Amino acid sequence: MKAVILLDDAAADLATAGGKGASLARLARAGLPVPGGFHVTTDAYRAFVAEFRDEILKASSADPAVIARMFAEHDMPAEISEEIRHAYAALGGDVPVAVRSSATAEDLPGMSFAGQQDTYLNIRGDALLDAVKRCWASLWNPRAIAYRDQNGVPHDDVALAVVVQELVDADAAGVMFTADPVTGARDETVINASWGLGEAVVGGQVTPDTVVVSGGAVVRSRTADKTVMTVRTPTGTEERPVPGDLRGKAVLDDARAVELAGIGARIQTLYGTPMDVEWTSRDGAFAIVQARPITGIAPEVEEWNDSLKGGYLWTGGNLGEAIPDVMTPLTWSFVRLFIAEAMSASTLPGFDLVGNIGGRFYMNLSVVHSIATALGMKSRLSAVEQIFGKVPPGLDVPLVKVSRWEILKHVLPMAVRIRRRVRTNFKGMRAFLATSQQRCEDLRGRIAATGSALDLAALWDTEIREHTVTACSMLEAAGRQGGTALVFTRDRLRRLMGEIDAEAMLTGVSSGGELASLGPVTGLSRLARGEITRDEFARTYGHRGAHEFEVSMPRPGEDPGWIDAQLAGLSDLRDDTEALLTRQAKTREEAWARFAERYPRKEARTRARVQRWSAVVRDREATRSENIRAFWVLRAFAVRAGELTGHGDDVFFLYLEELLALLRGDPAALERVPVRRATYERYAALPPYPALIVGHFDPVRWAADPARRADLHDARGSSVTVSDTVTGFPGAPGVVEGVARVLSGPEEGERLKSGEILVTTLTNVGWTPMFPRAAAVVTDLGAPLSHASIVARELGIPAVVGTGNATMRLRDGDRIRVDGERGTVESLESQDSAKAVAPVGGV
Repeated sequence: MKAVILLDDAAADLATAGGKGASLARLARAGLPVPGGFHVTTDAYRAFVAEFRDEILKASSADPAVIARMFAEHDMPAEISEEIRHAYAALGGDVPVAVRSSATAEDLPGMSFAGQQDTYLNIRGDALLDAVKRCWASLWNPRAIAYRDQNGVPHDDVALAVVVQELVDADAAGVMFTADPVTGARDETVINASWGLGEAVVGGQVTPDTVVVSGGAVVRSRTADKTVMTVRTPTGTEERPVPGDLRGKAVLDDARAVELAGIGARIQTLYGTPMDVEWTSRDGAFAIVQARPITGIAPEVEEWNDSLKGGYLWTGGNLGEAIPDVMTPLTWSFVRLFIAEAMSASTLPGFDLVGNIGGRFYMNLSVVHSIATALGMKSRLSAVEQIFGKVPPGLDVPLVKVSRWEILKHVLPMAVRIRRRVRTNFKGMRAFLATSQQRCEDLRGRIAATGSALDLAALWDTEIREHTVTACSMLEAAGRQGGTALVFTRDRLRRLMGEIDAEAMLTGVSSGGELASLGPVTGLSRLARGEITRDEFARTYGHRGAHEFEVSMPRPGEDPGWIDAQLAGLSDLRDDTEALLTRQAKTREEAWARFAERYPRKEARTRARVQRWSAVVRDREATRSENIRAFWVLRAFAVRAGELTGHGDDVFFLYLEELLALLRGDPAALERVPVRRATYERYAALPPYPALIVGHFDPVRWAADPARRADLHDARGSSVTVSDTVTGFPGAPGVVEGVARVLSGPEEGERLKSGEILVTTLTNVGWTPMFPRAAAVVTDLGAPLSHASIVARELGIPAVVGTGNATMRLRDGDRIRVDGERGTVESLESQDSAKAVAPVGGV
């Protein structure tokens, strides 16, 4: 047994010297200014308590107050006391020392145990042995016992060492945090300083000066009125008034504060984490008397916020509905590749068409509006609204700061290039659609069979990337083949026949071939009737889901229980999918009959135009589905990368180029994974952001605002008020009254009962299986060509989409009326209340 070891001894670890002692030893070995001293080890403590340990444990739960007397009444073994006296003499004779408790469960990253055990200052001579025993006893004071109970630390596992150090007769002291303990800012060091020894600061008896250092300079400071200071006395320490000339004087000037912050930076580098440091100063020389990780500090995070790039209008509509989650960095890399290949036609040099705002996907409508304005097509922006959703009346759309000539110089040649590329790719689209499923299954199989990280990187280079790019190019070709057919065919029919008949005439898209976004629903019905097997269903539709772009999330087809859960959702349907489609087919033919009667000479040409419209929709939905199947391949690639490198799901927090570097042997980017994981978790904990964002947007500050808006954030100070009414696009016609079921995500789908009205922020294909249960659908986000509108029209379910405020204004369980023709939603609760209090019969 070693009862005593030197302060900087390499053996002074947590088990031997306790948390405080181990930390001081580490600082001393690193050459930091730590007062000299020694450790009384945990071995010494255990030897002392060996005779009465069981009595201590019993008293800890019955009467902790008697434990101090037990320690006082027992004599310290002679060999231990002799070692302590010898070590004390080596410090230079009768010198004043600080005697500090150092428990084995102390100064840990998750639990500081600060203040739970005792410290004694200005101890001399024979009083040292008594101070050591009192420190040992403080392991069992009621405060320490309660703290261990609260943190789940077993009492019989702890032991206590004692640190004995030369006492610095400090003229100033305080606490330093190498990161702001309140905001979590890693670029700021916060120093508290007061006169005398540090106990008045640590114990809270005085309001200290505060100095904030950042970038090697003092950026903020506040000099307090310091009334009390701790000073040495012949018998110990005591609190005394601060002399009048020092009360309002700054303890540290800027140069000394920067010097101290530099010491703090060295300590943080040594530990690799923000630190809480106790310091003293005597005649201008600093000493460090304690350092522990800061507990409770917000983890370091990155800023994922493209709204800071300029005062643009961003929308979460359209593709943002398909990517509803906070994205991991790897997913964002794949999404950017997708955008570059599938949506390059709307880009402008120097301006991002898409952005990552707090981890969520947004599109830059300022770019789209700027191009339309430059081309003299502002009147055609209604077509943009049918795709991306409405811009509220009165909202001025900021345009990008680039001349009309610069836009024309870029856009016109690009339009020619895009047209050629689309024409070429469209010729190969049918063959691509015919082979994509098998190609993706083959690729996933080859990925699973890859034997080394280098082989996987090579497979990315030669085949995986190529297939992903091809899938994106085919989506671009399918989406642009019809030109303006998707928008203007609908507008023309509405002018000729009105909303209800026009929408009915545009249904039946699936009669010319399966509509991919409706496939999971019709496929479930076929599975329930035994027309296809479970394996066929999973292979065909297992890639589609509510989180289908996010590669860190399993595909539905990877979950053995997924099919059973989907089939269970069919149990309470009023009408199955086929019945809904059959009823809608009858409504469609009745609308065509009325059209033929009114415009007999236009019927054939209009039918041909609608068939063309339907073909464009089918192609767009089919290629989008195969894009998502390609994202299943990308997920398989990422999962296998985690397996082959041994880094598991850490790979989702790397960007694509970093992951490829890791596969080729460069692990440097892995050091950023903890920060990115913390960033992801921070943003994922926030509610979905507003559908429209103008200018700089702080997701955390917005989420903390009780008056936050879910429809619009305008950093300019928007004059657009939140509407008291719920109105949006007529997504699918029909009038329905029923109970509103407000859902935050598809995982709550079981709460939606048959015949209730689905109200939510947005829907995508992952919501499709619950549509047949819904009497109507109402969304905050969306447009006539969005997923909710297309599927609802096909099934004949009334829908109002793109309201902006439905989830703000409608409460779960309210009775509401949905008018899918006018695009309005009314609450019937207030109307019923008004009727209940209305006067009756003139009384």
